[in-house]
Amino acid sequence: MEMIEIGRRAKAASKRLARAGATQKNAALLAIADGLMACQDDILRANAQDVENAKARSVEAYFIDRLTLTPQRLQSMANDVRAVAALPDPIGEHFDHRTLPNGLRLHKRRIPLGVLGVIYEARPNVTTDVAALALKSGNAVILRGGSDNIHSNTALTRVIHDALDRAGLPADAVQLIADTDRARILELLRLNDYVDLIIPRGGEGLHRFCREHSTIPVITGGMGINHIYVDETADQEKAVEVVFNAKVSKPTVCNALGTLLVQRSIAAEFLPKVAVRLAEKNVELRCDERAMAILTQDAGRRTQNHSCVLRRASPEDWDTEWLSLVLGVKVVDSLDEAIAFIRAHTMEHSDGICSRDPQAIERFLNEIDSSAVFVNASTRFNDGGQFGLGAEVAISTQRVHARGPMGLRELTSYKWVCEGDGHVRW
Repeated sequence: MEMIEIGRRAKAASKRLARAGATQKNAALLAIADGLMACQDDILRANAQDVENAKARSVEAYFIDRLTLTPQRLQSMANDVRAVAALPDPIGEHFDHRTLPNGLRLHKRRIPLGVLGVIYEARPNVTTDVAALALKSGNAVILRGGSDNIHSNTALTRVIHDALDRAGLPADAVQLIADTDRARILELLRLNDYVDLIIPRGGEGLHRFCREHSTIPVITGGMGINHIYVDETADQEKAVEVVFNAKVSKPTVCNALGTLLVQRSIAAEFLPKVAVRLAEKNVELRCDERAMAILTQDAGRRTQNHSCVLRRASPEDWDTEWLSLVLGVKVVDSLDEAIAFIRAHTMEHSDGICSRDPQAIERFLNEIDSSAVFVNASTRFNDGGQFGLGAEVAISTQRVHARGPMGLRELTSYKWVCEGDGHVRW
């Protein structure tokens, strides 16, 4: 099917979908969740083919992890779809009511954006997350997954289409571009007569390509060089666990910790503690000179050396999104230095502070402008499901329209409604 025809069908479906009520949309979502479980064997078989093909190309481990589905992950995907169904329907919501001095009554009414174009790589769960959020928010969506997950996405889309049919909604509300030729991406980026927003989910190259070639507004994000600063007032035992969780719970995702900053006065005490904890998962530490000196001396004192690999950090390391069990470690003299360092290297995704000093916390919150800023909590919480949004279509690091995890309300716009009683203006 030609891309322009896909666009036309999506636009037509979006008009029908915008008229659907919450009951009908929720019925479709619950049917998708049920279908994921009922078709589990077919989906996992298709995914196994994608994983086998990826391994044959000797891709990196983080890529395989993102690509792989298991019964547990499939159950989690179904749970996320059900969570979206349980959320209030944002469409038609009235807000910002006011009455003008002349008696005119104004309010804003929430409406769908229209048609979304979502381009993503190696994450089959994005297919159901995006479909669920788009449908609940009244948007049609055109999905362009990579060649790496084409079999998984095809199986998942069959489930979605069956659910839409059962709920009496148009199958064209969720379309998968089956042609994996990269030329289709460029064509999608030029469908400005039919598509209202482009959302890329992938590496920096994909985001840059979309920004440079799209004639449609683009939401970018989904990449993170994330920091946690531990100051001299922090509860060190809790800070160790925050750092450990932020780094190792799922190192292949964009909200994982990239660089640990530690205040100089506690570095000799805190760094050995966190290194021993991280050693449990064989984390490699890329250290600046002061951190290296502390950890090397500590390792020499221990009869049983912790198993963290210690390497000297290069300047390029501070600007690397690891997506693996590697962590940058730097000793800083002050909050000023920590803030300056984060500003120089962050991608404004997820940054945090471990502290018990209210003034330091407030300064950090005021001066670090990432999409989500954390106080005594893991950066791994920057997630639509964790923030109570059900799921997310992306995590935006832009400063317009939407920021952070994009859930239902972030996939809507609004119109002004003006009510009078024969009012005229001269």
